[in-house]
Amino acid sequence: MKKISSVLLISALAFNQSCTTMKSTETQTEVPTPDASLSSNPFMKKSKLQYEAPEFDKIKDEHFKPAFDFGLKQHDAEILKIANNPEASTFENTLVALEKSGEVLKRAVIVFSNLTSANTNPTLQALDEEYAPIFAAHSDKMYLNEKLYKRIKAISENGLDSESKRLLQYYKQNFEIAGANLSAADKEKLKQINQELASLSTQFSNKLLEARKQGGVFFTDAKELDGLSADEIAAAATDAKNAGKEGQYLLALQNTTQQPLLQNLKNRATREKLFKASWTRAEKGDGNDTRETIEKLAKLRLKKAQILGKKSFAEWKLQDQMAKTPEAATKLMNQIATPAVETAKREAKDIQDLINQQNGGFEVEPWDWNYYAEQVRKAKFDLDESEIKPYFEITTVLEKGVFFAAEKFYGLTFKKRTDLPVYHPDVVTYEVFDHDGKSIAIYYLDFYTRDSKNGGAWMSNFVEQSYLLGTKPVIVNCYNYQKPAPGKPSLISFDDVSTIFHEFGHSIHGMFASQKYPSLSGTNVPRDFVEFPSQINEHWALDPVVLKNYALHYETKQPIPQTLVDKIKKASTFNQGYMTTELVSAAELDMDWHTVTNESELIPVLDFEKQSLAKHGFTLSTVPPRYHTPYFAHIWGGGYSAGYYAYLWSETLDNDAWEWIKNNGGLTRENGDRFRKYILSVGNSVDLNQAFRDFTGHDPDIKPLLRSRGFIK
Repeated sequence: MKKISSVLLISALAFNQSCTTMKSTETQTEVPTPDASLSSNPFMKKSKLQYEAPEFDKIKDEHFKPAFDFGLKQHDAEILKIANNPEASTFENTLVALEKSGEVLKRAVIVFSNLTSANTNPTLQALDEEYAPIFAAHSDKMYLNEKLYKRIKAISENGLDSESKRLLQYYKQNFEIAGANLSAADKEKLKQINQELASLSTQFSNKLLEARKQGGVFFTDAKELDGLSADEIAAAATDAKNAGKEGQYLLALQNTTQQPLLQNLKNRATREKLFKASWTRAEKGDGNDTRETIEKLAKLRLKKAQILGKKSFAEWKLQDQMAKTPEAATKLMNQIATPAVETAKREAKDIQDLINQQNGGFEVEPWDWNYYAEQVRKAKFDLDESEIKPYFEITTVLEKGVFFAAEKFYGLTFKKRTDLPVYHPDVVTYEVFDHDGKSIAIYYLDFYTRDSKNGGAWMSNFVEQSYLLGTKPVIVNCYNYQKPAPGKPSLISFDDVSTIFHEFGHSIHGMFASQKYPSLSGTNVPRDFVEFPSQINEHWALDPVVLKNYALHYETKQPIPQTLVDKIKKASTFNQGYMTTELVSAAELDMDWHTVTNESELIPVLDFEKQSLAKHGFTLSTVPPRYHTPYFAHIWGGGYSAGYYAYLWSETLDNDAWEWIKNNGGLTRENGDRFRKYILSVGNSVDLNQAFRDFTGHDPDIKPLLRSRGFIK
């Protein structure tokens, strides 16, 4: 997942979150400078660390508020100075000036945004709720500034290079999407709605973080955890002790509906308890119940779209995406949904047959699926997850797998750094070098789950690449793997291995950014394109050369036997009906929430979800959506509203492009250089549909995706 953060000033952050109004003087043009009281605030100046990496050893919670207040004041003045410039509008005095503005504010917000996701606390959460509407109001002041919009429209494309033309188009489109053409009265209505949306989205995220933390399940008897490894049980004991319940065992929740430990837990009552804790985490009628917040968000998003002249929020949101319309996105989802559900039904029968053979005496339920699917996989392919996990130690996967593939395909090398400050002791840092030996990026990794971290896995920037600003990328990948007991190895599943390759795909997209303007740089691309580089990078996990290099037994250091490799590959399409159905059902659910055209359609959350799933044929109760509406963080707290389909859209691009790579020699530097040239280094500076055609020689084809999932031959 690419975490949506700030791009220009707060503009991308606030543009996606929304806003209110702030007092300002239209004639103010004097840009303030920090006074003595701010001299020790690390956000007032560029970091002296390499590539302006954040000075985490100096950054304290108390630095954010004064940095926000000064940064907002400074950027307000910069915007007004640009808008009120008496000289004729030019590309340099308007757009380049905008790209350079908001330096202090951007520095503070980027770090803050990352910390509130990866290592938050009550102080940061309170600041988040306080400033979300203020930041959004700040964005509105720019996007709804009539003088500024007129200056942008007055700029001619004549004489501009291709990236500069793209930036001009980008600004015009963003201003118009944000409501620059609205009447003064409608602008005021929009500002109020945006203010409420920003506050509600932040409230949702904070409620959900606490719901996940409080939703973990305690057990008093280790026998209830039968099936888990000794290390996993020890980790559960440590987590319980840290939670103040020494002598018990805590199974913490991850962000998805299904929990990874369900595939190993032998005790059915334990499985049911864990699954139901996951499913109901945010619908308990307490202070962490998100349903009322969601209903308000859905209604306000509809109102916002209607003010902006669109029938639905999705119609408004998809204007600048590759899909363009909700209908195009839904068409793709429907093409995938039908074969996925039919395949899942066959998989369910296999599982029920196994339960019956074992005289289970019950019908399969969602909490049973992964446990029995693992047994079916073992029976069909003689593949046992516990047999392969010892070959996937997390640091070895990273350094000898992910980094090795990047070296072979792109010529990159990595050097561990221990001299750069980090925001948490678990974080590790590397410097990245290009094929010619030149340093190109700093890369942070944060592997382990904790109560202060949001669920899931993501990539984001601390510093974005820009030739205009003279900056190179500083990037972080965050995960939520269970931290092992002290002295024990961190062994992960093959799905977790794929996730590490996936998130690094986002990072490599950011590392290879080669743009002049920060707004167009790296991963600042449409949502339904941003997952393409990350998904294609997953394929290297099973490349024979790469796999043999990193799949090493953590004790013997011997490479994974070819017999196990063959089993993994043969089982690659196993359970794809289930996994695709849980994904596409969540995507359809998201789209239904955001294609509502009349407020009367917005019935209570649980009823709406039930109705949506039934409408699309997702009637197999054993296959719940990957995210239940009350904890669907991507769409209510993140930037993926009306955009969760993007994973499937990008996967269509990914599988088609992967077939091209396989058919043209696979893991070669020539192919890596080509992918870098046409896909990874262009940012949002070109037409991305054309970029895909330039790489593959044709328009995207869905058949490779269906083949990869075993739905067609």
